[in-house]
Amino acid sequence: MSPDHRNAPGHERSDTSTPARSRRRWRLGTPLVVLVSGALFAVSATNSEGTDLRPGRYTDLASLTEAESRSYQDLQAEAADLKTEVDQLTRAVDDDDVRRAEARAARLKGRAGLEAVRGEGVTVVLSDASQEALEAALAEAADDPEADLDPLVVHQQDIQAVVNALWAGGARAVTVQGQRIVTTTGIKCTGSAVQLGGVPYPQPYTIQAVGDPAALVTALDADPYVSGFRADAERPDVGVGFALTQEPVVDAPAYDGLLDIDVARPQRG
Repeated sequence: MSPDHRNAPGHERSDTSTPARSRRRWRLGTPLVVLVSGALFAVSATNSEGTDLRPGRYTDLASLTEAESRSYQDLQAEAADLKTEVDQLTRAVDDDDVRRAEARAARLKGRAGLEAVRGEGVTVVLSDASQEALEAALAEAADDPEADLDPLVVHQQDIQAVVNALWAGGARAVTVQGQRIVTTTGIKCTGSAVQLGGVPYPQPYTIQAVGDPAALVTALDADPYVSGFRADAERPDVGVGFALTQEPVVDAPAYDGLLDIDVARPQRG
């Protein structure tokens, strides 16, 4: 295009009319964009019904488990403070029957797991198979609907078997993930985590016991279920984790959770 053509009268009129058309488009387009945006917000609010439309933030199960565990621990601390207040008020009661009942309860605290225990013992760590093994098993399961993935992860019965074997070996106290195990402690699977007394924990699971290390190791070796888990740990196609260590000192804190027994009767013999 020559300079003379760019300066032609018709060309000048075309350049002058362009801003006017742009302003008209903005005046018409802006209200339309606002209207469409408002409609989208309304549809999102209706469909969500107050929930999150982006649940992807909760796909990290380990982080969610950790958050739930922290929330439970906060509530547990609050309950402990209230229990302390109740104990103080109870001690302030000037009544012989109350004092006798407190004396009987104090003698039973150790057997109930309400006192800390320290001494030599053992540590057992159970863990799921490696990520590579899990991915390989999932790929195999896609082609084989009868593939069994259960041996690749730690289940509640695996933890229960170790705990029961330690009790059978004469353990004076047992903890799982640092939480004191008592007669009312519940161990159960919840999704990809194991829940202990209402608190979810991700693997690996650390189990400790206070007692004679030799007797505890012998009890673990003699338990058929624990032996089966250890055999799976040695299989390359399973590869769950089992680690046993004798410890010179194990600290088992006192149980500080809620005692929800309404009626109990001691077992004889």
